[in-house]
Amino acid sequence: MSGDGEAPTIPPNMTIYINNLNEKIKIDELKKSLHAVFSQFGKILEVLAFKTLKHKGQAWVVFEDVSSASEALKRMQGFPFYDKPMRIQYAKTKSDIIAKADGTFVPRERRKRHDDRAERKRREQHHDANQVGLGLNSSYPGVYGAPPLPYSGGAKSMLQEAPALPNNILFVQNLPHETTPMMLQMLFIQYPGFKEVRMIEAKPGIAFVEYGDEMQATVAMQGLQGFKITQQNPMLITYAKK
Repeated sequence: MSGDGEAPTIPPNMTIYINNLNEKIKIDELKKSLHAVFSQFGKILEVLAFKTLKHKGQAWVVFEDVSSASEALKRMQGFPFYDKPMRIQYAKTKSDIIAKADGTFVPRERRKRHDDRAERKRREQHHDANQVGLGLNSSYPGVYGAPPLPYSGGAKSMLQEAPALPNNILFVQNLPHETTPMMLQMLFIQYPGFKEVRMIEAKPGIAFVEYGDEMQATVAMQGLQGFKITQQNPMLITYAKK
């Protein structure tokens, strides 16, 4: 096996252990940002991070299956998260100590039943969200009723008539109100050509993301269209009107 200081090889499992995280970030924001960045690899059962000194700069992300955890480990190793490269390895299984400290410890059989129930509930919510999906303009006039430039034809035709010509700036809608520019940057910076995220304080729920050129913006749009920062908020991405 490996020498001192090197962790022995840990077999792949559903939980990844991340350290070298920026310790200045508040725990709640850290957990939300980790969830936002890692949920592209598969369903996350939980994200654990603690305020205690001993656990500072560390977190655990528990996926539903090993392949999601493996993909996340491979793709995000060294990813600059809040200006510090993440160091990722498989957790020494999902330590029950972590689960107990966090209050989420459930014996295995009960956990399985609980997950099945939660999954059913999530599917129903997802179905409901899809039903209202295209009625968003009417539900949130404050957020969607004011596109960047006046648009004739009312809110309804906004979705029907591919609003703007392809260009290098994306208009992102249906974001949860707690979204921060940093959380969006974490998602969009994975695509080449990323320049910046702009959010408007007076209009939570929308953002503009700029890329170097139209091709790069298009690739990012295709990659993140419908991405959910929270279960209820699939992103709606269009080109911004110039």
